[in-house]
Order: sequence, then C-alpha cells, then structure tokens
Amino acid sequence: MPTVTLTTVAVGTVARRAPPGLKPGGTLRRMPFPRFGRSRTAKEPLVAVDDPRLAGWETVTSFEDRDTAIAWRDQLRAMGIDASCVADHAPDRFGRGDIYLVVPPAQWSRANEIVENLD
Repeated sequence: MPTVTLTTVAVGTVARRAPPGLKPGGTLRRMPFPRFGRSRTAKEPLVAVDDPRLAGWETVTSFEDRDTAIAWRDQLRAMGIDASCVADHAPDRFGRGDIYLVVPPAQWSRANEIVENLD
C-alpha cells in the first residue's frame, strides 16, 4: 500500500470573524435569550366562565358579544377599575352569548358612573 505524507505550510494569518457570543477583542458579551413570545405568567381568559374568584363581584352591565364586552372592560381598566368579563356559559364560536361586565363591590358606583356617561 502506498504511503501518503501530508505537509502543512503557513502562508499567512487568516482573518476570522468572532463567534456570535464573542466580541472581536475576545471578551464575552451578553446575548438575549428568546422566550418565543410566551410570558411566564398564565394569561387571564378574555371571558371567564364559572370563575370562583369573581363570584362576589357586582354586575355593571351585560353584552351580547365578546368584542364589545372586552372593549368596555379595557376602557374601565384604563381608568383604574378592576373589571372582568364573565359568562354563565362559554360564548359560541362567533363570540356571542350573555357576557357580564363585573367589578369589585367597592368600585361598582364609580364603574357604573363611567359606563352611564360613556354611552
């Protein structure tokens, strides 16, 4: 069998790019860690169905579609009121059903004032 001899010849220095985690000077830099769009906390459902945390809350008004109820809820939250949307049964696939806008009993009068004045 024939013998093969390999020789290496250094011609010069080769310019190399620094790897992604290294700065060109050789120090490490901080790289962001992607979370793929997920948050660490569980998200609140748009319309809560049979949620015991909201059992003692007062109803401000009711709606027949989810989008309108969510818009009013967001308006009240923007004004500093803890509002949520609840339903006895889950809305249908088009978002229709009996949906109630509820607030804690201590905030009911303020929420009711806001809803009546924004109509």
